[in-house]
Amino acid sequence: MSDSEFEASFPPLFTGLEVSSTIDPFAKACSQAALGCDSGLIAYNLAANRLAAAIVFSPEVALADSMAMLPVCGIGFQNALGALAPPEVSVHLDWTGGIFVNGASCGELKASASSTDEKAVPDWLVVGLTVPILLPDSERPGADPGRTCLFEEGCADISPTGLLESWSRHTLVWINRWHEDGLEPVHREWRGLARGLGEEISMDWHGERLDGKFLGVDEQFNMLLRTGARTRLLKLCGLLTGGSAL
Repeated sequence: MSDSEFEASFPPLFTGLEVSSTIDPFAKACSQAALGCDSGLIAYNLAANRLAAAIVFSPEVALADSMAMLPVCGIGFQNALGALAPPEVSVHLDWTGGIFVNGASCGELKASASSTDEKAVPDWLVVGLTVPILLPDSERPGADPGRTCLFEEGCADISPTGLLESWSRHTLVWINRWHEDGLEPVHREWRGLARGLGEEISMDWHGERLDGKFLGVDEQFNMLLRTGARTRLLKLCGLLTGGSAL
């Protein structure tokens, strides 16, 4: 299969940068951002068995507010897959960035920024996406019911290129909604997709195992987690790659 079969096209404001199979597009996007590339660059590495891509943003607000791009990109992915997949396929978003298809883990979103100072406006913010189309040859389908791939969930006709293009289009729609209408529509859409909202959850948080009830999020998408008689606020900035608990 030639590289040209994976050539993608993107909507206005986005430009593509295809990288070879040996290069991590998330790391490439971060390095390009550090060198001063334009906002909207999408570094991507596509193969028949998975989609890997990352978008560079140039925030105009403090990191604590600009981290909303992580759930925005998650909503964009859910809308993208929803437009391409059979109607019975369900997609939910974990607060930490995990993607769940029909209840099983199926990829993730992650973020990195030029600074971890939540009060400062970062020079750049990168959101990465990784989604398995097929399971590795070493994994037998169904061996781990907690993990899946798009092929096993009835999405055999979805190409990595088509999904990437759809993700970029739907993410742009939600970026525009945010700019025009504020975060309220984003919050409303995300709450309908959030995994574990209102339920008892268990999660790892910077080396600490937390068990509690996921009460919801505040305006900046920071998690409210009730553990016993205490309600903890987990900062979304704490999910940054290389970040620390805030």
